[in-house]
Amino acid sequence: MLKKLALIFWILIFFPAFSVEASPATIKKVFEYIDAHYVEPVNPSLIYTKTLDHMKQNFPDKVKVENLGAEAFHISCFKKTTDLRISKLDQVSNVRQMENVLQICIPEDTLKKLHKSQLNDEQIVLDMLLGSLDPHSSFMNAEMYKELNTGMQGRFGGIGAEITVQNGVITVVSPIDDTPAFFAGIKPGDQIIKINDLPTKGMTAWDAVKKIRGPENTRVRLTIMRKHAAKPKRFTITRTMINIRTVKYKLYEDHIGYIRLSSFQEKTAEDLKTVLREMEQKAGPLKGILLDMRNNPGGLLDQAIKVSDQFLKSGLIVSTRGRTKYVETRAKARNGGDEPAYPIVILVNEGTASAAEIVSGALQDNRRALVLGTQTFGKGSVQTVFPLDGGSAIKLTTAKYYTPNGRVVHEKGITPDVVVGKSQGFREKDLNHFRKEDFAALKKKTKDRNSKDFIYGSSGSYV
Repeated sequence: MLKKLALIFWILIFFPAFSVEASPATIKKVFEYIDAHYVEPVNPSLIYTKTLDHMKQNFPDKVKVENLGAEAFHISCFKKTTDLRISKLDQVSNVRQMENVLQICIPEDTLKKLHKSQLNDEQIVLDMLLGSLDPHSSFMNAEMYKELNTGMQGRFGGIGAEITVQNGVITVVSPIDDTPAFFAGIKPGDQIIKINDLPTKGMTAWDAVKKIRGPENTRVRLTIMRKHAAKPKRFTITRTMINIRTVKYKLYEDHIGYIRLSSFQEKTAEDLKTVLREMEQKAGPLKGILLDMRNNPGGLLDQAIKVSDQFLKSGLIVSTRGRTKYVETRAKARNGGDEPAYPIVILVNEGTASAAEIVSGALQDNRRALVLGTQTFGKGSVQTVFPLDGGSAIKLTTAKYYTPNGRVVHEKGITPDVVVGKSQGFREKDLNHFRKEDFAALKKKTKDRNSKDFIYGSSGSYV
């Protein structure tokens, strides 16, 4: 499997994109990829009608769509009108017509904000159409991939938190351990309503990333609205170079080890192996470990597999299933001869997502660990990046992953063996009520310019 797919996590961001019009070949290629690789069969015509429906939801009483039959529509927006006639064969014509719809139906100030995010009209339309499929499929420009790589390398200037857009609001997925955001008291689910006193309403995640990141030793002011709080709270946070340590540990009495696994990046499995060795050297043979993956947003799928493999001598770790054999994979544990035999307790909560859910499910189903906490996030879909001409790409949901016992993780999550605490915040299933073409909240994007496909285990942007 690992030879077929290069694996990488999703969420980060960008480098300057050129505002060139999408060529007819690019538009055709996008729909070829959807037709061939999307996780379930798609009627292309429904992509357009769903996009129109979402536009009506976003701008109630402003956008009116009259179905004329035979896949023809009369659209009225802000006292302007246009027609859309969906062709089953000419996607280029369909996209160009949608550009006209965009021009008359999206308020000028909103459109300007999207253009500032390095998206031209063609890219916005393609992203809208992809976003009608699911919350994780998107169009990506070249800028957005640089920051993705930056985040995966684990070093950038910022405050140390992962953000996303939920219901049009910049929202914290989780702070990163031992960073300025963590020490300031930023919490999962916090809504960032202002950045340096500038309201975030209408910002994309990329807009927020650009404003929150910055040189070390500079300050950023965040105004936070927290669930159940009576009023917003202001935080002034000093930026630093964020060097993400994904694996940390402590030793307790009676030879009990505690390992904090905060995300899955390029060296996570290697660092875990080092930590396990160091604990044995300091404390002698361990009697058990606590593996803390609370608020772990996920990351690289291959790292989740390698981490699971360190605790398993045999058995299935995870499988992915899609429409084509191309994405159907089964990752199995290999007996390395040095797997620990002591008991493992995994700590999870609603912020435990994606790659962290793979590890939790793999060790739980193989009866290798007890899972304790609250129901996890439920991000169990696989996104593949397909490069396009001109350095752009699309991220497309191509499969879902399953635990060794065949459990579906997507929108369900991992159910703990022992439930402790009460779940708070949002989960993957809540994203069903959110679409990226909510223009006030166009989803942050990720991109790869390599000729290979990349698989994403989670989504979010680091700041």
